[in-house]
Parts: sequence; C-alpha cells; structure tokens
Amino acid sequence: MKDDILVEQLSKTFQVPEREPGFGAALRSFFHRKYRDVQAVQQVSFSIQPGEVVGFLGPNGAGKTTTLKMLSGLLHPTGGKARVLNFTPWDRNPDFLKTMTLVMGQRSRLSWDIPAADSFLLNQAIYRIPEADFKHTLKELDELLELTPILRKPVRNLSLGERMKCELAARLLHRPKVLFLDEPTIGLDITAQARIRSFLREYNYRTGASILLTSHYMADVTALCERVLIIDHGRLKYDGSLTELSRRIAPFKLIGVTLGAPCPCDLGRYGTPVHGDDGDGKQFVQVKASEVAAITSRMLADLPIHDLTIEDPPIEDVIERAFQE
Repeated sequence: MKDDILVEQLSKTFQVPEREPGFGAALRSFFHRKYRDVQAVQQVSFSIQPGEVVGFLGPNGAGKTTTLKMLSGLLHPTGGKARVLNFTPWDRNPDFLKTMTLVMGQRSRLSWDIPAADSFLLNQAIYRIPEADFKHTLKELDELLELTPILRKPVRNLSLGERMKCELAARLLHRPKVLFLDEPTIGLDITAQARIRSFLREYNYRTGASILLTSHYMADVTALCERVLIIDHGRLKYDGSLTELSRRIAPFKLIGVTLGAPCPCDLGRYGTPVHGDDGDGKQFVQVKASEVAAITSRMLADLPIHDLTIEDPPIEDVIERAFQE
C-alpha cells in the first residue's frame, strides 16, 4: 500500500535576527545585522498510510507547526524531502492543493464581516467544485456539524465553537484526502471539543482521509489516534502506539481504594501515594504493573475496602514523562 505521506530526513533552519536593546543597537542593526540559526526541524522521517489518524505531539516550539507548514506547501525545507499523495508539497501543484487542507485552530480564514455561507461560495469558486458536488458535500457537512442555524450569521457574531465548525466545513468542501490539523480544538469548551472530535472521527470513517493532528488536549489524541509521533527540539523522539508508549514510559498502574470504615493505615506500605482523597473518598497508590495482582491481594486482606479500581496512568502524565526523557 502506497503511503499518503512520506517524509525523509526533513529539516528546516530559520535565520533569526538578533540585536541588543536600545536606540544605538537598533541603528547599528540597519548596517550590521546579526543572525542566529534556529533548527526548527532536524532530519525528521515518518510515513502515514491512507486512512490513518496520527497524533503529532510535542511541547511548544518543538517543530510541529513548522513540519505541517512544510507538508502543506507553505514553507520550503532546508533539507530532506517529502511526498504527500505523490506530490512534492512546496511545488504548490494545483492538483496537490485540491487534495489536501491545513486547518490552524489559532487562525481564521473566514471573512469576518460576511456570513460563512458566502465564504463557502468563494471556496467553491477557488476549488472549482461543481454545483452538484458542492451541494452534496455541504449537506453532508451540515448533517455532521449542524451548520444550518449559523451559516447566515456574520462570522464576527459566531461563538468560538461555531466559528471552528465553519472553519472545518470551509476547508473540507473540496473533500481533501489529507488533513493537516494544527490545534483544531484550542480554546473550545468541553462540549465543543467533543463535537469536533466526533466530526473528525466520522469524516475519517466516511471518506478514508488521512489525518495528521497536533493538539495539547490529550482527549483529542486518545479519542482519535492509535498512533502518535513525538517531536522535541526539532527531532522525532517516538513513533508508535499510545499503548506501547505508556508501557515503555510509565510501566505502572494506579490502584484506587475507597475504605468502608475509618482506618489509620499507611497506604505507602503498598505503593507510592500519588495524591490524596480526590473528593469521593478514593485514594490512589502507584505500583509496578508486574506487582498489581500481589499488591491488590494484600490490600484486600489487610484493609476494610469498600471499592477498588485498577487504572492506567493518565495519558497527560505519560506524555509529560516522554517529553522529559
């Protein structure tokens, strides 16, 4: 099976101007400007198969957005190569632009003073979408995103969640085969985030589109992605499943217990207490995954347990550990 996205040794270095503060330094910089090389992306390689939804994770400044901009054709790389749907992205081939889309949650490309419906018509003209296909796709997107109540409102009057739904719809009218999504749920409330995730899952199921997703909300990643890429300081640190990452980075479980009667016991005898009472009387200890059965048996024998749960560590903790390592 041919990969939708193939990246080999992709690199990007920026020259960033630097100067000392003050008027004199500003004046001198007109004649003798100093630059510093910033290696935003360094020899990154990966591939994504048709229909895959892959999370692209890393701390701020790790190189995620720079990589997406190169793969969507907005930036030329310093080195390496990439193929997206068998096109070289930075060639900006019109046929390539019709098969992909880039959605950046922090930037709106809808016209602010007109209804979203008018921006949709503009996109129809730009991508030369036949009228029948345009109406069919818009109807399908309306079913998934409930667009009808908001299409005729000026974009400036929409809430952030409503605007994000219109942004997604506008970028998908030409039915792209590859989606680059940069923080698509940033700033949204929990309900709006869940709706966007549900929509992306259904869109992927219906169209078979490949999705490369960056997000700082781990709920986005766990809901949509079985595989993740982790980048830090421009270098790819991990490429694999979330389950394997958790097993490698955090090979422990959390045992939560609710005691049926007051007990002056020290849970530290069984593992590492990770936090105290969380409000419903449950307390947690961290234990090695290989010792869960034995420690659980000891706790049931020693303590007046009313309820006991065994949980995986929060994915946020796993990702944080991965960044640190």
